[in-house]
Amino acid sequence: MLVRAGDLDDPQVVALLELHAREMSDHSPPGTCHFLDLAGLKTPDITFLSAWEGDTLLAVGALKALDAQSGEVKSMRTAPAARGRGAGFAILDHIVVIARERGYRALRLETGTGPLFEAAHALYRRYGFAPCPPFADYIETDFNRFYALDLIDA
Repeated sequence: MLVRAGDLDDPQVVALLELHAREMSDHSPPGTCHFLDLAGLKTPDITFLSAWEGDTLLAVGALKALDAQSGEVKSMRTAPAARGRGAGFAILDHIVVIARERGYRALRLETGTGPLFEAAHALYRRYGFAPCPPFADYIETDFNRFYALDLIDA
């Protein structure tokens, strides 16, 4: 498995991000869905990553700079055929490495609740993320969950 930056114009990446957007919208109450579209992932504050096995896309994820000391995990998604193979963990691990290289003190993320989100919750907890209050411009709802990873003590 190879994790690399970029590839936002690759048709497999576009298709996986479209699936992600569709499923997030279908399984989230109105006003609670905060995924980034292609244009949102192409901004200077975003580092986009993709995991590949040969020519096959396995997973995607992104790191958004929040400020000089923290970042946010965005757009984490594993291709359906690659679930359970560690691709999501590999993307998350690369995001954490980049955050540490940048000198971030913390990583944060927002996700939803329900069956579609259970694997994501398990991945974040396994990696050491812990529940935290809302951050940035997020508003707490019964649907949204917030996690943080302290990079100083981790």
